[in-house]
Amino acid sequence: MKVFISGGNKCGKSMFAQRLSKSMTSPDAPLYYLATMIPADDEDKARVSRHQKERAGWGFETVEACRDILTVVDRCDTRGVFLLDSVTALLSNEMFMPDGHIDASAFRRVTEDLSEFLTKVAKAVVVSDFIYSDAYHYDQFTEMYRRALAYIDKHIAKHCSVVIEACCGVIITHKGSNFLKDHQHVFD
Repeated sequence: MKVFISGGNKCGKSMFAQRLSKSMTSPDAPLYYLATMIPADDEDKARVSRHQKERAGWGFETVEACRDILTVVDRCDTRGVFLLDSVTALLSNEMFMPDGHIDASAFRRVTEDLSEFLTKVAKAVVVSDFIYSDAYHYDQFTEMYRRALAYIDKHIAKHCSVVIEACCGVIITHKGSNFLKDHQHVFD
């Protein structure tokens, strides 16, 4: 089972993804949290800390997966449940290098790697930010990033049997509503 969750910033998608991932586990399979963010400032560090506190005691094993997401397949038991949070940070890490270089083709590699990752793991919940729909025009690098993220998200959604949008705490199912009916307790 593969689930894709997209939504705006601070809309509850990470907590929902954690609850959903936990509901998909079985006693004999590990539960992984694939942490993709490389904190750049105090706000990022606070977000990482908040997410760590929120999932404390839930049974997640945190795996740093800031780049080269396919390496996770070699480091983890693929029979487990993987919560990848988030595609947004993963793309940023792959596209914007610490030395200031911008890899404009990174989105193709990330798309291919995520597609392969999703075929190799048993269960996954993939989280991304819905940042590409407003009408505001940004600088060329931000626009390139937004288009790249939209491209990746579209391809990931094809690989997933469940596609969800989180909006202001409301969960909207675009694909796979029967799965969520079976996991209704996640909403309680």
